[in-house]
Amino acid sequence: MKRYDLCFAWNWEYDADLAAMLETACCRRERSVLQVTPHNLAVVCQALEAGDLSFAALFDRASDEDLAFMPIVEWVARHRLRWINRRDKAERAWDKATMHSLFLQAGIRTPRTLILPAFNMQPELQGLDTGILGSSFVIKPACRGGGQGVVKDGRSPADVAAARPLYPDDRYLLQECAVPVSLGARQAWFRVICCLGHAFLCWWDTQTHAYAAVAPEEETEFGLWRLRSMVRKIWYACELELFSTEVALTAQGDLLAVDYVNDPIDLRLQSRAAEGVPDSVVGSIVDRVAAWL
Repeated sequence: MKRYDLCFAWNWEYDADLAAMLETACCRRERSVLQVTPHNLAVVCQALEAGDLSFAALFDRASDEDLAFMPIVEWVARHRLRWINRRDKAERAWDKATMHSLFLQAGIRTPRTLILPAFNMQPELQGLDTGILGSSFVIKPACRGGGQGVVKDGRSPADVAAARPLYPDDRYLLQECAVPVSLGARQAWFRVICCLGHAFLCWWDTQTHAYAAVAPEEETEFGLWRLRSMVRKIWYACELELFSTEVALTAQGDLLAVDYVNDPIDLRLQSRAAEGVPDSVVGSIVDRVAAWL
């Protein structure tokens, strides 16, 4: 039987750099990697079921989009192996309404939020009052990612009524617009990537979606160490090994979790794409994964 330390399942062409970096990081630690893509998926699944192949841990970046990868996920579940972002935990994190409740239980602050039932469960919302959210608010379907169905400038119950039928099976969140304070030349809006408990702090430009790593001196000057404490609470709440979260620092000094838990996360290199993650951060992530094996 051929046995690998890690199975890396991927199907997005832009993950090719991540796959190569992960393989290099694992090689340095004398750890073996089985890369599974749509090209060899059927052969790998057959070998697993026949007992001709196995691995010790799974890093899955494919099954959320391609159910053809589910046999690998199910094989890992049956054998109770380690994996990055166990399926049941990931599915829970994909539901923003569920995560909102978990955040409140964990003492993680969020903007003021209303959670609405799915349109199919309750088409009419009598007496909906959005006044507590301010003059404008964000409308989000609970189980969509990548900005799908998000209305950034909701202003009335009529806007809510127009949005909910787009994803009629989803609950919806109405969220107060967080207004970040300025720190130096930047708005204090952050996208933080957490990998196996370590937080990588990055400034996040909400217009261009460009990352910039928070420098150590900036973390000290602006007291951004508080972000690390907050992200650790989020890590405990969602129980995922790899995720990102968006946080705004307000003029009142409050850290608000705005976009709760993102999984899977875009790990394109910044040297390849303007919206990519700083190369040094991606390098540190694959090093941590290799050390985890």
